[in-house]
Amino acid sequence: MIDDLPLMPLGNVLFPEGALDLRLFEPRYLDLASAALRDGAPFGICLIAQGHEVGAPATPQPFGTLAQIVHWDMVELGILEVRVVGGDRFRLLSHRVASNGLVCGQVETIAPPPVQPIPSEYARLVPLLRVVIDDMGEKAPPKPHRFFDAFWLGCRWSEVLPIPPLARLKLLELNDALVRLEVIQRFLEEKGVLR
Repeated sequence: MIDDLPLMPLGNVLFPEGALDLRLFEPRYLDLASAALRDGAPFGICLIAQGHEVGAPATPQPFGTLAQIVHWDMVELGILEVRVVGGDRFRLLSHRVASNGLVCGQVETIAPPPVQPIPSEYARLVPLLRVVIDDMGEKAPPKPHRFFDAFWLGCRWSEVLPIPPLARLKLLELNDALVRLEVIQRFLEEKGVLR
């Protein structure tokens, strides 16, 4: 349980061991990033339920991922570019808006599952994802790449599928790594990517 986790509601979903590049310029998020870098502390990323990324505080979806800043650069005064990597998933139990407009929440973290080998019926997802990641260049997910782990494989596929953010969130919420792979494989078969 984390009692007062700073949250960043976004129009995108962060997955465990995945990466997002963010451009921060609002004072509340510059303060959040400054504190996170100073203290080495994570913050939470949630998909927006209501509202927008910029302006009035947005209402977050009740599920998200801890984020850790791994790289930053101030490209111009007042604009911070950061790369974050996802940690544990969490359930948002309650949230409040601080006086500076930052959303903070009480969250319950979800421990990562143990490594689970890829069952043979999902083995064809592995070589295709290898090709996708090779083509991503600098945008590729952080190493180490764990193509042998069902949870890792499902998370990486969930990031690259051409699906709406809410569908991505539903994949993040799934606790069963094999159910996630089943949904992904069915989607790819329906689109004619896998035969």
